[in-house]
Amino acid sequence: MAPSDESPSGANCRRLEGKVALVTAATAGIGLATAERLAQEGASVFICSRKASNVEETVAALRGRGLEVSGCACHVGSAEQRKQLVEACVQKYGGMDILVSNAAVNPGAGPLAETSPDVIDKILDINVKAAVLLVQAALPHLRKRPGASIVFVSSVTAFNPPEPIAMYAVSKTALLGLTKGLAAELGPEGIRVNCVAPGIVPTKFSAALVETPELAAQQASTTMLKRLGRPQEQAAAIAYLVSPDAAYVTGETLVVSGGMHSRL
Repeated sequence: MAPSDESPSGANCRRLEGKVALVTAATAGIGLATAERLAQEGASVFICSRKASNVEETVAALRGRGLEVSGCACHVGSAEQRKQLVEACVQKYGGMDILVSNAAVNPGAGPLAETSPDVIDKILDINVKAAVLLVQAALPHLRKRPGASIVFVSSVTAFNPPEPIAMYAVSKTALLGLTKGLAAELGPEGIRVNCVAPGIVPTKFSAALVETPELAAQQASTTMLKRLGRPQEQAAAIAYLVSPDAAYVTGETLVVSGGMHSRL
């Protein structure tokens, strides 16, 4: 996927010069905007997606902008592919300072009380289990780099899981707890762990929520700013959290939702 032509404000700052970032699910939407933003701030960025063709297209587009980006195909639900992803990043750039866990699925919609076991398994496997195991795979390398950090991409729906995506939202609620737990464990080692909870951002992943002008307007009306979010705004929040500017921030979830309700 080609990156957006809309450059985020502040992208000319170089807070991440010399850093290496691994960003999952980074060929579209928030993941792509994050890869672009981190690279603009000076990081060498390694990306992945399930389809090799999407990775190749995205890497070529970002390199065409003069950004240092590489990548490979990876299904984060596969232990072997997760291991290969981390090894490929470290082999390419010599280490890892930043991990942005962005991959997620939502294979079904409907009431929680009627969600099938296979849908529950897939959502928890990719959105929660794979996120934990990816951290485990990356930690030996993050531990070697002073100021290393991890960011999980959750969702504002984590605070009040709505039908018909409640099961997906519950998996995002789990990431809030994962952030707190890992931050407490890794803080003494100097590794920061934070989370971003995006609001409604029109991407392919959230297309069902904004597929008509009426639906989009309804979603925008739930925000204080009365508009939908942009991937670049989420990327800016992630860039802050992994930068030295957030050196004393860990265990936190930064809600970037235009003022939508965000309390458990």
